[in-house]
Amino acid sequence: MAYLKPLLTTAAAAMALSGSSAALAAGPTGPGGEAIELHREGPPPRPSIDNRFFTKTKRFELSPMFGYVPNNPFAQRFVGGVAGGYHFSESFALQGMVSYSPDLGQNDLKGLTRTLLRIAAVANEAGFQQPLDKVTISFAANAVWAPLYGKINLLGETILNFDLYFVAGLHVSSKTNYFARLDTPNDPGSPIGLAPAGNEAVFGPTLGMGFNFFLTQSVALKIDARMNFFIDEQPQYDPNIPAAGNRLYNNFVTSGGVAIFFPKMQERADVY
Repeated sequence: MAYLKPLLTTAAAAMALSGSSAALAAGPTGPGGEAIELHREGPPPRPSIDNRFFTKTKRFELSPMFGYVPNNPFAQRFVGGVAGGYHFSESFALQGMVSYSPDLGQNDLKGLTRTLLRIAAVANEAGFQQPLDKVTISFAANAVWAPLYGKINLLGETILNFDLYFVAGLHVSSKTNYFARLDTPNDPGSPIGLAPAGNEAVFGPTLGMGFNFFLTQSVALKIDARMNFFIDEQPQYDPNIPAAGNRLYNNFVTSGGVAIFFPKMQERADVY
């Protein structure tokens, strides 16, 4: 019996040690266990956009914009428009946009138009006409995807928050077609006359991208570029020769503006 008590003590200690090892293997619990797990695994990865300065989820956006069409070689096209949308999440929104570009007749023609007409006059091509078109009104319905949110350190003093977004959708546009001709065909110095060739509606896909630079929790500066594709007849340079077929056109609009978000943003939000 003298040896029974030490034997029982040793067995109890062994069982306690075995239970502790099994518990640790099964996973730590409680504050102490969390500390052990943190030590073993290291800190969990932080979300890439944690505690962001600006959130868009469940907010509306209204964006007046002003732009220019740089790829129309024959006429200067200035564009004003308004975009409105709703953000379902930080990365996805639906948007509608209406834009208008005034038609100023001969006053918005570029120098290339007169140059081509002058060359034709010098070459005695009396039947030459320069086709051109002017998109005036356009409506687009788009999906907006913003996969990137970031911050810029300005001179070590100010942090500027921004996001990059992509746009895809459909547009319907109204455009006016013209033929530019010299009033006196064989006189290179003659004034240019514009002969209307009808109005038409065209439609097709819209693709674009842009940046939002957030100034406050309700206002952002916007830079935007969109390509509006449509199919129309090929240019007809001689009125006696019909158009040879169709081709793909692109009304490319670059613009800038201000985005206004409402309702008021929540005071603090972690966005994943």
